[in-house]
Amino acid sequence: MIDKSSLAYQALPMPDRRDYSDEDMHSRAEAFYEDVRTRHTIRQFSDRPVDRTVIETCVRAAGTAPSGANQQPWHFVAIRNPGLKRKIREAAEEEERKFYDGGAGDAWIKALEPIGTNADKPHLEIAPWLIVIFAQRWGSYDDGSRYKHYYVPESVGIATGVLITALHHAGLSTLTHTPNPMKFLNDILDRPEAEKPVMILAVGHPAEDATVPAAAKIKKPLGEVLSVFDVED
Repeated sequence: MIDKSSLAYQALPMPDRRDYSDEDMHSRAEAFYEDVRTRHTIRQFSDRPVDRTVIETCVRAAGTAPSGANQQPWHFVAIRNPGLKRKIREAAEEEERKFYDGGAGDAWIKALEPIGTNADKPHLEIAPWLIVIFAQRWGSYDDGSRYKHYYVPESVGIATGVLITALHHAGLSTLTHTPNPMKFLNDILDRPEAEKPVMILAVGHPAEDATVPAAAKIKKPLGEVLSVFDVED
């Protein structure tokens, strides 16, 4: 909750300034790419426990993400409780059955064929943690008055990317899951009307027999995802 008295602009000297040589920047960029390219979405999780403090630290990292007007319009709910995970799985699978039984349309189902998904979501119980990401459509000041949040999808998307990368950096695997609709998550997790669930993130270690779809290893080359207008262009 924001204190209205803290809203006045105040300039601070830039903290945590970095100053790497060009050579160091190249090395660090390559090292990060080599690490992040080993991130894989998986659907077969081990039940090996993950310490709560690891999850908390990764969420803390996500909370450092930039956001519209620094409103930080997100809330993360981390779930290890088996009973809650079962409720979430049952509700998600109910929506997924509708999706695969015709709700999605033929083109969407066809697009998912190389990924090998279906309505069964055992990972929602097997993965030691689920993190549900909520987008906050509005916030409240300390006096109880409401204010609108801006650039919510963009802000929450950035924070979610940071979270997934932090979890990977910690040595964990993830699966993004977006059943539609997801209003059941507000009910199960007792979240307020202001919050809209946008994703369930299953988190843990891969099972010994974990696989990834071959199609998921096909990434667009740099020339298809980047356009550059350099000084000589």
